[in-house]
Amino acid sequence: MGEGVSLLKKGESHLRSPDLLPIHQEGRKITTLGFSFMWVGMVVVLATFAIGGAGVASLPLPLVILGTIIGSLAIGAFIALISDIGIEHGLSFPVYMRAPFGTMGTHLPSVVRGVAASMWFGINTYFGATAMNGILSMLFKFDNWLVCFFIFAFVQLLNTSLGIKAVERFADMAAPTILLISIWMFLELSGTAAGEGRNIWTWSENPAAGADAFTAFLVVIFSNMGFWATLAADIPSISRFIKAPKNERNWFKRNKGALIGSLVALPLTQTFMIIIGAVAYIAVKNYDPVIALQETATGWVLGLLLLMIVLAQWSTNISANIVPAATIFSNVGGPKFPFWAGVFAAGVVGTIVQPWSLFAAIIPVLLIVGGILSAIVGILFADYYLLRKRRVNVYDLYKSDGQFRYAGGINLAGFISWVAGGSVSYFFPSYSFLIGFGLGAVCYYLLCKHWYFKKYKQAEIEDPSDERFLGITVGRDWDLEDENSREALKDAN
Repeated sequence: MGEGVSLLKKGESHLRSPDLLPIHQEGRKITTLGFSFMWVGMVVVLATFAIGGAGVASLPLPLVILGTIIGSLAIGAFIALISDIGIEHGLSFPVYMRAPFGTMGTHLPSVVRGVAASMWFGINTYFGATAMNGILSMLFKFDNWLVCFFIFAFVQLLNTSLGIKAVERFADMAAPTILLISIWMFLELSGTAAGEGRNIWTWSENPAAGADAFTAFLVVIFSNMGFWATLAADIPSISRFIKAPKNERNWFKRNKGALIGSLVALPLTQTFMIIIGAVAYIAVKNYDPVIALQETATGWVLGLLLLMIVLAQWSTNISANIVPAATIFSNVGGPKFPFWAGVFAAGVVGTIVQPWSLFAAIIPVLLIVGGILSAIVGILFADYYLLRKRRVNVYDLYKSDGQFRYAGGINLAGFISWVAGGSVSYFFPSYSFLIGFGLGAVCYYLLCKHWYFKKYKQAEIEDPSDERFLGITVGRDWDLEDENSREALKDAN
């Protein structure tokens, strides 16, 4: 008996990293307000400002705002839906990906997301470093953005390695400051635009009309959706830490924290930051507010505005980029590669890609990456809601010889669907998210329903028992040690 359990544990060890085990109720530290504040910090990034600046090149600001609201609400709904994986079962993104992609197959799509998150970490760190350099130059005549980059990167990585509560505490501190200074920033830039004789509500650089205007409007919508498609895929890595009531059958009440954050805090903050990027472009023909502010403000006013940029990049990176990337790298590395090591791996990847040279192609990249990752969101939706009906055989997610082993650890239906959704969306960049999501979801559902899950039976589909396969809805904290005890008892009998 003892030998059988020992061998079982040895065979499964690479799937059971301590940082990847299901989060129990007492480990869920993020409040509804805390998650909303995390969104406030996550949204203030250079890419958000770029969408606003690019939008007013061909559309008046009211249409850019409308497109942003539509896109933000739509992606917020997808984020809230996928959040339930973390809230219901306490599972992270790379662990749940073992269901639609297999215990080994999870690594490829997860690493794609991890590398993308690391690249965004680098881009945002560069953006924050330029603001930090501006402050130091003004105060001490120090001017070296590369030194600022490495200092800023290290501080963010150290903050994140201290755990999710440290992440939330920083967001709670940074968010009110970001909101207040953002209002101030808007007033500064609006005044500069007015001084140039440009009405921020009617001006556009090269006004589009007819079909061109409609296409430009769609680009605004799908740029906003594509930008957050990354987080829509791996939101369980964060949502598993959100506080939620046990034994709550109502989906909306159980997911209240995720819903308020994704459908209220995200759209409101995203829209306001899009406006700032647009107004910066109207004011000085540059959507980068660091450059715009250095042209329009001086002294301690400029220092405070630049400080907001630094705080915002810090808050964005630790929540939206470092935590997801570190969780993914920890999953690939196994128990000997803990979360803190994943944090610093994300930092290394985000630096070696030279993010200061990546930003020029940001809008097309957002649309393409959005399509590729939206196919994963579609696959997760189909697997979790349509096929498993939110019930998950969590114990087998951590078994190398369980139901998620499939063919050599790979779910071919998942990979075929991902390639189909991601490939087709590439050729329709203006509609990339919807095409990627829709095609990924439909392909996966049909392939699994009529082929793959007939070949590889899934316990929660064959017997959709609430008591066996639901988590917090029935008051369960998934405990893998309990399953080990059951397996040992079964062997003894």
